[in-house]
Amino acid sequence: MAPENFVAAEAALLDAGRFDDWLALFAEDGHYWVPLLGAAQADPFSHNSIAYEDRLLLQLRIERLKNPRAHSQHPASHCQHVLQRSRIEQEDEVAGEVSLSTPFIYVESRGEQQQLLAGTCRHLLLRTPSGWAIRQKRVDLLNAGRALPAIQLFI
Repeated sequence: MAPENFVAAEAALLDAGRFDDWLALFAEDGHYWVPLLGAAQADPFSHNSIAYEDRLLLQLRIERLKNPRAHSQHPASHCQHVLQRSRIEQEDEVAGEVSLSTPFIYVESRGEQQQLLAGTCRHLLLRTPSGWAIRQKRVDLLNAGRALPAIQLFI
């Protein structure tokens, strides 16, 4: 599968609520990162982030979402990703890595409430024997520095 198609397939898993299948796309050392400063933030260690989660933290969040007693999921949240075409920014055939950027609009709905976020998603993908794996998914929100409502799902 082409890396660009992988990004679209990943978003489709999130939109369908298939969070366990989505988590399986991450490499063992994979991270999901939403910088608080958006594209201006160089790393997750020198400044706070909206989210910086490894596989264990992602799994815990998924388990919380699936728990029938999760107060934040009554009613349940749903999302829709609208992606522009992904652009390959860098490719390292020796390391088997490719970096892509994908502008997006993200809509999250819960009950009567709906929120809209926009930004650019940056994937660092690793080629494995079974296909692509996410080494890092970085979500640079357009309005990252402003007060944001609680984001329940995964951008």
